[in-house]
Amino acid sequence: MAALARERHIGGGGLGQRNEEADHGGFLTQEGEGRPEDSAGPARTPAHMRPGPSFSGRAAPTVSHRGGTRGRASCYGPRAPMSTFVIESTRSGFVESLHTVSVAVVSAEGSLVASAGDPDRATFWRSAAKPFQSLPMVQDGAADRFGFGPRELALACASHSSEPVHRALAMRMLAASGCDERDLACGPHPSLSPAVAEEALKAGVVLTPRWNNCSGKHAGMLALARHHGWDLQGYASAGHPVQERIQDEIAKWTGLPRDALVTGVDGCVAVCFGLPLRAMATGWARFGISEDPAARRLREAMLAHPELVAGKGRACTDLMTAFRGEAVVKIGAEGVYCAALPRARLGIALKVEDGDARCATPALLAVLRALADPHGLSLPMTGLEHHAEPRLLNTRNEVVGSLRAAGALGFV
Repeated sequence: MAALARERHIGGGGLGQRNEEADHGGFLTQEGEGRPEDSAGPARTPAHMRPGPSFSGRAAPTVSHRGGTRGRASCYGPRAPMSTFVIESTRSGFVESLHTVSVAVVSAEGSLVASAGDPDRATFWRSAAKPFQSLPMVQDGAADRFGFGPRELALACASHSSEPVHRALAMRMLAASGCDERDLACGPHPSLSPAVAEEALKAGVVLTPRWNNCSGKHAGMLALARHHGWDLQGYASAGHPVQERIQDEIAKWTGLPRDALVTGVDGCVAVCFGLPLRAMATGWARFGISEDPAARRLREAMLAHPELVAGKGRACTDLMTAFRGEAVVKIGAEGVYCAALPRARLGIALKVEDGDARCATPALLAVLRALADPHGLSLPMTGLEHHAEPRLLNTRNEVVGSLRAAGALGFV
């Protein structure tokens, strides 16, 4: 691994709209297009750490090894120096809110490479776990038995926008395994795409479970149950063989003992798993380089069909399209975002501490910018400005502010 600076600033960069993405059933907020007028300049110091409202443009204060204060000990191994990383929400040039972000960047060998905040902060993985939840379906032969190709595998990993192609593909997966929409345990919700949601509302469409952004994942779980001859009833609930099989797989990829995984109920009613960011990043790093046939097929499916992993204008789709195989990414609800960088053999997991979904994509892009040069990665940001520094609009669609990253990653 190339020598890395102890800290690398991740704010600034002159990067402007994004969709407010979340893996739940709410409508999204469109936040304008183009470059915000106040987005240029170096990393900014969080307002609460500045000597008054000077907006001097200095980077956020950090703690480094060289200052004599070493990273805290951890049961998971060494920590990077504690660094401050926030997303600033600005209004009329004034920092209105700060959203603290914790980050873990881990090698495929399980070593912490860089971090901000608390890399061992435990939280629910939410939809950023979907590739791992889909592994048993492929490993156990269900995908092959029912003729699932790359498109179906991509949808199984998706938080999709309920576009016609997504809904049709979910129904095709169900039919292939001898199931129908009534078997889906996930309830319906409006599309995560404002345009699709508005169109359905105007047309008076009665939403059904295929509209759920997780319907591809659920169709895959049903296929796994059907393949093994397990009861379809309760397939999404804790204790069902489908969920037991998934939990075993997640423990294996993250390196955690099975009983160390916290289980909860996700928004789509399936089991969700709580674990430290460092363990999530470890799983993603391994997923990014694994020659395991199932992992490789899922990874390649996501990269080949990013339009199925999210949808038009959504961050996961746009990032994987722009990065052309350099990064596999998946957002989760409550400010979680994960990524694999196969060529660098790295995994990333981050959590916006207050759960603000608007901040997750700007945070991930800031981390990717900080990692690109040291690892020789080609991660072009052109065309992603609306994701990197979303513009904030008032009710007359006038730009009044933006979201922007400030601070630094600490490198081990």
